[in-house]
Amino acid sequence: MVTSPHTLASAAGLEVLKAGGNAIEAAIAVATALSVTYPHFNGLGGDAFWVISDQSGAVQTISGIGQAAVQLPDFSGAIPQRGARSALTTAAAVDSWDQAYQISKTQWRGQQSWPSLFNRAIEYASVGFPVTESQHFWQRLRGNVLRDLSGFSETFAPGGGLLSIGEHFAQPQLARSLECIAQYGAREFYEGDLAADIASGLEQAGSPIRLADLVHTHARVESPLRVAYRDGELVSLRPPTQGVTTLQIMGILDRFDMSTIAEGSADYYHLLVEAVKCAFRDRDRLVCDPDYKSVPIDHMLSSAVLDAHAQSIHLQHARAWPEVFKHGDTAFIGVCDQEGRCVSLLQTIYFDWGSGIVAGDTGILWHNRGASFSTDPLHHNALQSGKRPFHTLNPGMYLKEGRPHLLFGTQGADGQPQTLAAILTRLIDYQMDPYTALARPRFLLGKTFSDTRDALKLEEDAGRSVFAELTARGHEVSAIPAQSQLAGHPGVIRIDADHTLTGAHDPRSNGLAIGL
Repeated sequence: MVTSPHTLASAAGLEVLKAGGNAIEAAIAVATALSVTYPHFNGLGGDAFWVISDQSGAVQTISGIGQAAVQLPDFSGAIPQRGARSALTTAAAVDSWDQAYQISKTQWRGQQSWPSLFNRAIEYASVGFPVTESQHFWQRLRGNVLRDLSGFSETFAPGGGLLSIGEHFAQPQLARSLECIAQYGAREFYEGDLAADIASGLEQAGSPIRLADLVHTHARVESPLRVAYRDGELVSLRPPTQGVTTLQIMGILDRFDMSTIAEGSADYYHLLVEAVKCAFRDRDRLVCDPDYKSVPIDHMLSSAVLDAHAQSIHLQHARAWPEVFKHGDTAFIGVCDQEGRCVSLLQTIYFDWGSGIVAGDTGILWHNRGASFSTDPLHHNALQSGKRPFHTLNPGMYLKEGRPHLLFGTQGADGQPQTLAAILTRLIDYQMDPYTALARPRFLLGKTFSDTRDALKLEEDAGRSVFAELTARGHEVSAIPAQSQLAGHPGVIRIDADHTLTGAHDPRSNGLAIGL
């Protein structure tokens, strides 16, 4: 089974599975295709995160985070959110594909050739594909902000106009870049002629990234973080991702008896939101690149800390929430092959459309993850040469009896742990099927581009009585439309003990879960 937020990308992965490929090989095919067909949320110029498991539950993670440039500009104030000065970090997605491919070859006996995993991506970039509703929405929303940035309009608004839903859209320059990576390998992106073109294009646009920065970019294979939940175990990635934050939230919720709380009630949303607040306070004080400052992850996931957080939650009164909201956009990929081997994968360019800068004539849109750094030298996420920025991405798995049971991940930056808390409780505590769990109303705590208050946004189909009860408990609640784009685009694959697979991608996306 394969799930992703675009039907063509899901089909590319299924094609690899049909040809006898394994879950990693199929995931790479989905990832390359999605880099073309969902350009507003992910791409070659971004980062990527993998949780990989064989059928026995031997879990590995790959953290594909680009580091800050060596030669950084001086910032008198905040780092710009768009433009060349926000393109401060290299992109590690392509190297993460290669790291995963090596695991496939050496540990899973993978037989699919590297170039074959790019076939559909190159086809969609060369010949084109129909513009999705999601791409149209985010381009219409951001068009005025991005149209004058280097290469953006030429690449994503050919002819100077907004692309219509269903309109045919090709990216010939990106197709050539994909062909180079397919032919010469992943390191072509970092050390070859393509790398030189990328570095030159970024430098001309005003980015501080140079060829030497690309050369030193490598994804990392690491052991996962773990926390018990009910009769299983949740796993996620290490800092500087917020995987520890999602695990903290779920560890706090594990201290409550959800069978006494009606799903979708005010009690349900209140408890989840208060658990989120506890974990976000820890995250915003502590999570950063552990190469530069120690992150006390064992302490954060300890029984003592999780117990204390659970005990601090008042079930009838909301804790004040003035914290900063972090934006971001992402695409989730989930794959399970016929032997039960699994991949849970997220790719990102940070904000929708990233920095808005296209690297020369490569067709590669660069991310703006560097904008998440602080310019305060005393801040734990302070900007420094070679440092990896804090990352909101955290795909995960849920193991039962030591074996993969749920694959999951979502788009949404600060919304990711919140969305995951909702869908995981619905899947595990309330035994919902994946599609039902994904379709139910969700919440988002914090600021958004359309609402600058630190309010609790809740999809309006949660019901008037729920809004009234949450307001009475002290939450500042505002309604967002049912099936809102703000609520994330998660995907789920459930693997039952008899290896029956059930999957879905969020109805708010253009995605699809398909299986053999």
